[in-house]
Amino acid sequence: MSPAAHRPPEDDELRELTAQEDRLVLHTFSNEDAWRLGSLLVSLAQERGAAVTIGIRRGTQQLFHYALPGTSADNDAWIARKSAVVERYAESSYLVGARFRAKGRTFEDSSRLNPDHYAAHGGAFPIRLRGTGVVGMVAVSGLPQADDHALVVEGLERYLATS
Repeated sequence: MSPAAHRPPEDDELRELTAQEDRLVLHTFSNEDAWRLGSLLVSLAQERGAAVTIGIRRGTQQLFHYALPGTSADNDAWIARKSAVVERYAESSYLVGARFRAKGRTFEDSSRLNPDHYAAHGGAFPIRLRGTGVVGMVAVSGLPQADDHALVVEGLERYLATS
């Protein structure tokens, strides 16, 4: 039996999430870039009939925000909590949560961070500039966490393909 056959599925998930972080790195990130990325995510959500809220920040400045019909202020609170995880760990909120799950723990019980302010649920992804590091984040809220994460990843992949 190959070593891969003995590998727990969590290892594959962590490897894929880490590969996404390594792959989805931008060369620049201006206000116009935030608008283009945000508009792309809105289009993807509309095509799917997904009721999501989308937020993009550079540092503490909100550069883009859009709430599709069917969302509420709760989605804004989720974006804030997931984005706080990205700020603290410089990794996607889904990857941070997956690291805790891979150790058999939950972020809420083991991080020692206030769950009213931090949520390691999928949907917030670091905006990382090549040669600079994390300068902001893009976040989606409204779908199950794996789907929020997948929407952000797809949006970044498409954005990079056209940049």
